[in-house]
Amino acid sequence: MTRDPVLTFTDRGIYCPAGDFFIDPWRPVKRALLTHGHADHAHPGHASYLATRSAAPVLRHRLGKIRLQTVAYEQTQRIGDATVSFHPAGHVPGSAQIRVEVDGECWVASGDYKTIEDGLSEPFSPVPCHVFITESTFGLPVFRWPAQDAVARELLDWWRNSVDRGVTPVLGAYSLGKAQRVLSLLTEDIGPILTHGAIEATTQVLRDQGLRLPPTAQVTPDTKTKDHLGAIVLAPPGALGGAWMRRFGPVSTGFASGWMQMRGVRRRRAADRGFVISDHADWDGLNQAIAATGAEKIYVTHGYTDIFARWLREGGLDADVVPTEYEGETLQDSEES
Repeated sequence: MTRDPVLTFTDRGIYCPAGDFFIDPWRPVKRALLTHGHADHAHPGHASYLATRSAAPVLRHRLGKIRLQTVAYEQTQRIGDATVSFHPAGHVPGSAQIRVEVDGECWVASGDYKTIEDGLSEPFSPVPCHVFITESTFGLPVFRWPAQDAVARELLDWWRNSVDRGVTPVLGAYSLGKAQRVLSLLTEDIGPILTHGAIEATTQVLRDQGLRLPPTAQVTPDTKTKDHLGAIVLAPPGALGGAWMRRFGPVSTGFASGWMQMRGVRRRRAADRGFVISDHADWDGLNQAIAATGAEKIYVTHGYTDIFARWLREGGLDADVVPTEYEGETLQDSEES
């Protein structure tokens, strides 16, 4: 008798037949295990949710009143005939890889992950397994992230130079993860830090969990730059270029993303400056993470799937592409990734 795979790929998301649950499903299901709180992974409408304790506050903030059970990292839980545990993914605070074991066979769904430590997220921890389902958002050799302290110097220099020129620097950064990364690199010595309401609300949720970040002030309809001399402004990408920006007068716009590694992207985003900051693994991180799992089989999801899977096969690994509705970190003006 042929046994079901530990995990299968369906039109609702990754499914575990032995446990009758889904991982990051994009359509309503009875039981959803979530890797993290970004909008392309955490959808409303599921009957019940399971996530890490540190992911829970953001999930409740974003999804409202949901039936949510939480677990500690590496805590095992029996769901049906499957044994499940959550392990740090390093993507954003509370993010997890989900390990599923059935009859001694172990699969790991990575969700989104990064292998470098950012001082905010629980550091990525490789999980040995037989099958690894990996993202490949930045699965090209061109994507190799600079050191975080070097990016911090670039940010601070841009802020100072903008103030010296009499313009307000406005930086586009996703409100969960990226914005807090940027905040951790800023200093109050130059001027105040103003935030869009979406960033301020999410940041406060994380502050309430113990994240230490510099003070910020939320932008309101009454905000005037003359009352916040020397300020830098953080806003979601969708707010850049719109009516919301007019209150700041002359501005210099920046964008924080791994896509800034590619030539021409800053021009396409109509930004004055681009800063290479990503909450996803770069090319080296992806390859190192996969090797560390010791997996015999690799499934590649959202990103440069075909190219990255072919690279893995050329390296002797058994790798296939899995279609997905995850968006990952896109070039679009979506609110989150």
